[in-house]
Amino acid sequence: KMMHNVHLAPEVDEDDLYSGYNDYNPTFDTEDLENDVAFQQAARTSHGRRPPVTAKIPGTSASRPLATGFGSKATLNSSMGRPMTGAIQDGVARPMTAVHAAGYTKAAMRGSSFDPLGQARGPAPPLEVKNADSSEEKIRQLEKKVNELVEESCIANSCGDLKLALEKAKEAGRKERLLVRQREQIAAPENINLDLTYSVLFNLASQYAANEMYAEALNTYQVIVKNKMFINGGRLKVNMGNIYLKQRNYSKAIKFYRMALDQIPSVHKEMRIKIMQNIGVAFIKTGQYVDASSSFEHIMSMSPNLKAGFNLILCYFAMGNSEQMKKAFQNLIAVPLEVDYDDKYISPNDDPRMNLLIEAIKNDSLTQIERERKSMAEEYIMTAAKLIAPVIETSFAVGYDWCVEAVKASHYVELANDLEINKAITYLRQQDFNQALETLKMFEKKDSRVKSAAATNLSFLYYLENELAQATSYADLAVNSDRYNPAALTNKGNTVFANGDYEKAAEFYKEALRNDSSCTEALYNLGLTYKKLNRIDEALDCFQKLHAILRDSAQVIHQIAQIYEIMEDPNQAIEWLLQLISVVPTDPHILSKLGKLYDNEGDKSQAFHYYYESYRYFPSNIEVIEWLGAYYIDTQFCEKAIEYFERAALILPTQVKWQLMVASCYRRSGNYQKALEKYKVIHRKFPENAECLRFLVRLCTDMGLKEVQEYMTKLKKVEKLKEIREQRIKSGRDGSGRSRREGSAGGDSGGTKGERLSAKLKAFPGTSEPYESSSSKEIGASYIDPLGPQAERPKTAARKRPEEDDFADEELGEDLLPE
Repeated sequence: KMMHNVHLAPEVDEDDLYSGYNDYNPTFDTEDLENDVAFQQAARTSHGRRPPVTAKIPGTSASRPLATGFGSKATLNSSMGRPMTGAIQDGVARPMTAVHAAGYTKAAMRGSSFDPLGQARGPAPPLEVKNADSSEEKIRQLEKKVNELVEESCIANSCGDLKLALEKAKEAGRKERLLVRQREQIAAPENINLDLTYSVLFNLASQYAANEMYAEALNTYQVIVKNKMFINGGRLKVNMGNIYLKQRNYSKAIKFYRMALDQIPSVHKEMRIKIMQNIGVAFIKTGQYVDASSSFEHIMSMSPNLKAGFNLILCYFAMGNSEQMKKAFQNLIAVPLEVDYDDKYISPNDDPRMNLLIEAIKNDSLTQIERERKSMAEEYIMTAAKLIAPVIETSFAVGYDWCVEAVKASHYVELANDLEINKAITYLRQQDFNQALETLKMFEKKDSRVKSAAATNLSFLYYLENELAQATSYADLAVNSDRYNPAALTNKGNTVFANGDYEKAAEFYKEALRNDSSCTEALYNLGLTYKKLNRIDEALDCFQKLHAILRDSAQVIHQIAQIYEIMEDPNQAIEWLLQLISVVPTDPHILSKLGKLYDNEGDKSQAFHYYYESYRYFPSNIEVIEWLGAYYIDTQFCEKAIEYFERAALILPTQVKWQLMVASCYRRSGNYQKALEKYKVIHRKFPENAECLRFLVRLCTDMGLKEVQEYMTKLKKVEKLKEIREQRIKSGRDGSGRSRREGSAGGDSGGTKGERLSAKLKAFPGTSEPYESSSSKEIGASYIDPLGPQAERPKTAARKRPEEDDFADEELGEDLLPE
């Protein structure tokens, strides 16, 4: 029973499970290779470079029988019972199949050993060395150089160096012509690089135009336009039209614009619109407003824009067509601005990432472009409204009202209030202050921004009219309406400044600057306030900051020079004044100030130069005239001084001083006859002038004239009269003093009379200084020359007459006493 359950392995019928493990492909049998005739023959003939013996290639190892591991020459069957590939069946070799091993080729199989990376081939052969002397290489290098020169020319133009840009463009043109000649020698003409030729000529023409060499630019553009090989060359007629427009040759400009318009296809809509706009501008320049309006009307119908709309209004204004002006204004304010408004900069929630994004785009380049576009649109609309308002209706007020209503109906609603304020300013220009005030007062109940602007204007108006109470009231209203309005704070500071509270005024100016650091008015007024407070260093700091903002402001430079003068630094003051006269070279006050500073420094020649320049621009400044006259007297040129003193005598004919100066100059120059005549003229005009009489006595004595006794008598009478007046003035003063002490009424009359006499004396020039009255004083003919002592004159042969004192004790009659 046990044996029934035992199964023995079959001996013949069943396959052995472990059979075949000792069988292997005879191809890998290296022991029998020495007896393989085919292998030995292949090794001897091809030195091992023939492909290995495989079943792929017929006629090699496939034609011989394969040996088994037991040395038998039997044919091996595959596992499916079919013969091996390339094996011989019935003495006939089976053809090879087309199966290729992955990654190998037939050519590679002909090589030697297995080398998938190709390392057996050795290093790659060296690159072929370029022949620098070859024609093609020379042409390539020359073409590269031409491109570099064109780029350098464009870069120099963008940097503002127009001269260098033109030089580079000319050099590129020369090298390009050389390149064309070399290409023609070695190749057919169709191989010439037309794009390079076009770019070189176009750049050269552009650089000529930038350097205002218009004739050369036109010739170069003409070369491009006439060459039929340049397909788009006709468009450059726009550039030629621009040059003719700059040369004010408007008819030719219009001609070339129209030729360019004909050559540009209708698909290029934007370019055609721009050329039409140029044509309209050229028509305006020639005064052909009807043709210009046709161009702009076409633009507004096809692609409306702000510039074309504004130009159309100008054309209708020049033609005087009020109805068309209204229509054009409505079209202007209907032009889409294509600007996102400020709503997108308001965060809908408190998302920090969104807030960060909004903060980042608030002032980026795109936002700045939007602001510029919006401000440009507002400027066009405001200018157009101010232009047409006085002419579209019976009065400018009605016209402004129509413009305001039209703007309110558009998406420029914010401009309506600005137009109202402009209306008030127009009233001011027409000297209609009441209407201006009424218009501005209408804004008191509007929103805070407009109310602040209107109150600021009202405050300034009242400030100019010196109504400080009203100015202060409206300044307070402006500040309360908008605390961040720098103009309102500046006006408030002005009203406080006018009341003398400089410290508080400085605080308002500082607050205005904190709100707007570019508020130049507040900064200037702050500097003036510090000057008033004697805080000189802080004032200087303010004005120097302002000078950095307003480089050519004459007022700022003058303030800086004045501060240095206060600080007693004349060198710095002179330096700043020299800067000032480069800004205002004809200001006589600045020139005379420079002359004065140089005179104080002892530089008479520079002082004379600036005083003389000041006199040339303003020959009525007495101080300058006096200095120039004194300068010529100091330099012993009395004849030249006469001109200046005569000018002073013309300006101030009631002052005897200048006429005496003229006579003294004649006398010093030796022209005694002219001096005598001048003194006589002075005596006729001012008969009670003692100084003139003294000169007459002296001259008549020196010249031996008979009139000497007459003038001596007059001189004694004048001196006596002067003494009497002095005594009466003195007694009148004593009487008035006594009356003030005693409270009597009698002294008042004496004081009044004394004041009347004093006023009469003050009317005479040269009598402002006090005199000593003495009854024992002798009356002589002595005098003091106003021009100083003169050189001793040669003695004449005339006999000097003794002086007579016959009138020393003579009593004056009633007719010689003052009334």
